[in-house]
Amino acid sequence: MLEEKTTRSFAIGAAAGLTAGLAANAVRKMFVQAPTLMAGEWDDALAAEHQATLAIFDQIEKTEDKHSTRRAILLTQLKHALAKHALEEENAIYAALRVHGQVAEADHLNSDHGYVKQYLFELSSMAANHPQFLPKIRDFRAMIETHMREEEERIFPKLRNMLSEEENAALTKAMNLEGLKIA
Repeated sequence: MLEEKTTRSFAIGAAAGLTAGLAANAVRKMFVQAPTLMAGEWDDALAAEHQATLAIFDQIEKTEDKHSTRRAILLTQLKHALAKHALEEENAIYAALRVHGQVAEADHLNSDHGYVKQYLFELSSMAANHPQFLPKIRDFRAMIETHMREEEERIFPKLRNMLSEEENAALTKAMNLEGLKIA
């Protein structure tokens, strides 16, 4: 009888722990995605993420070679921010570009994302205190800024204008759902 109660109590505790863990993960995901959700429409949200990414670059560029742990932590933050952002763009925005006849633009932007991954690989393979770390970060930032300007000033406004209010709202929802996958 005591053994049966103990087993039942353990099962109830395990179920409660699992439920709490799942709930905590959902809350964490919403917290990570909240700035994007609060920014509003898909193009405004992506522009806000661009600015947040540049802020991480700013923090890395303020470090010195002796701050290798800080650099490694910031590089991890940068990787996560860019992975989430890329998923949103590639699975929602670039797909919408293709659907609306902007295949060359989508392919070009997607190609840029390949270079982003290459930079992240090279930086991750380099010691954070390596003398070429900051020059590589600066090159990476310059590439990212060019990509961001192209999206924000030319490609995204064109797509936004091609879509109805309902289509823009649906694209915002799709983009946020993609962001939640990796948040």
